[in-house]
Amino acid sequence: MNNSKNSYLPFLLLFIQPIFMASNLIVARGGVEYVPPISLAFWRWTAVFLILLPFTYSSLKKNFKFVKQEYKRIFFIGSMGCGVCGAFPFLAGQTTTVTNMGIIYSSSPIFIIIISSLFFKEKINLLRIIGLVSCLIGVFAIIIKGDLSLLIGLKFTIGDLWMLASAIGWALYSIYLFYWKTNLKIFDRFTLIAFFGMVSLLPFYLIEETFFVRTVFNSDFFMWVLFAAISPGIIAFTLYTMAQKKLGASITGFTLYIFTVYSAIYGFLFFNEQLEYYHYLGTVLVFGGVYLVKKKSKYEKKT
Repeated sequence: MNNSKNSYLPFLLLFIQPIFMASNLIVARGGVEYVPPISLAFWRWTAVFLILLPFTYSSLKKNFKFVKQEYKRIFFIGSMGCGVCGAFPFLAGQTTTVTNMGIIYSSSPIFIIIISSLFFKEKINLLRIIGLVSCLIGVFAIIIKGDLSLLIGLKFTIGDLWMLASAIGWALYSIYLFYWKTNLKIFDRFTLIAFFGMVSLLPFYLIEETFFVRTVFNSDFFMWVLFAAISPGIIAFTLYTMAQKKLGASITGFTLYIFTVYSAIYGFLFFNEQLEYYHYLGTVLVFGGVYLVKKKSKYEKKT
């Protein structure tokens, strides 16, 4: 009985984790009115590091030899997951549309599967491909609002290249987080990932502060930074790591599609956006696609 429950827990995390990850939408829609975007990303990961450090300092000090062994890898993971994925979408938003950003970012799980297959010999099976296609169609239905003319009329700009780089960055973060084994505990490594993410964002932050807009350190700043650090930061990234340890990089990447569904729900709850038929259609296709991946995974364990 307990083993059965434990086997379903990682798949349950696929649906729980995006609840917190999608709360980043609330930050993106509300927080940037009070805090410049790159500043918000930089201070978010600074806050994550400062919140975690008191709880992980003793363990990191005790295992400093492992930190020295792994810091280059952790720097790469942090710069991809927190740096590239933290700064590049903001750069993309200056010259491209939200629709383009959503469609391009939804390609990340495809890159995860391709890179995992090419470099780590992860198997790609037919049912997983069907599940992937189902998720993609569901996401597209939500993004283009069920209107194919919106998809046909899309125009691509230099910002789309920034967004493509961000999608690849998330794929690399996901893959190497799973395949680069560590001697550090989850929160120990996450503390270092946040630190190196902060370091990788520092140049972007200084450019924004110097040439564009300066940060005002008031109550709104602290509220949005703390929310971004805790909900789509510490909680979301921790749950993602936990799910990935059990399911692998490719399957866990499907959380990005569920993220799109929850983003639509948050828009309805907090920003008075209406839920239309295409939201429901997209939700069914995404959840159905994840179910197919889950079902195939269970079959593979038996054979």
